Amino acid sequence: MLLRRALFALPALFLLASAAQAVPSVGQAAPDFQLRDAAGKTVKLSDYRGKHVVLEWTNPGCPYVKKHYNSGNMAATQQDAVAKGVVWLSINSTEKSSGDYMEPAKLVAWQQERKVRPTATLMDEEGTAGKAYGARTTPHMYIVDPQGKLVYAGGIDSIPSSNADDIPKAVNYVRQALAEATAGKPVTAATTRPYGCSIKYKSAA
Repeated sequence: MLLRRALFALPALFLLASAAQAVPSVGQAAPDFQLRDAAGKTVKLSDYRGKHVVLEWTNPGCPYVKKHYNSGNMAATQQDAVAKGVVWLSINSTEKSSGDYMEPAKLVAWQQERKVRPTATLMDEEGTAGKAYGARTTPHMYIVDPQGKLVYAGGIDSIPSSNADDIPKAVNYVRQALAEATAGKPVTAATTRPYGCSIKYKSAA
């Protein structure tokens, strides 16, 4: 009887293992995706092969996102990255029925008011890109190297709070990782704990 139960449990265990393997870890290939930007243009991650790319999961309704946007920290981090030749893709995986959802044009205007000007603002209302990366929070940050490999995954910084006063005291993991990666050095803190609001993904039908 115990053997039979163990055998029946194997498919479930296999499915769980497969699901876990579907989310990339640092050092693995970053999943390609195709999304529309706020103007309706199709953008693929692979379009930027040969450059470092930052993926920033965002949601304007989240207090943790507001912390970094309203303080100017996200703008400073993004502008520093772009000055290094880095591509910055801001991705919103909030489903349309969520109270936090913001239409593309309004989202871009909200970013620009806070001097955040990513290479592209991408809409992922179906959640396909977010789920491919295992993105859990806003913000949740990733860095992809020019060869398409994931070299950073985690939080924007080291203090998981919604208090802007903590920003000067925190280690900005994204800025640190980009400085190392663009200099051809290994990323010392390649995986950190993301913090923020849970992403409001579209429920499965």
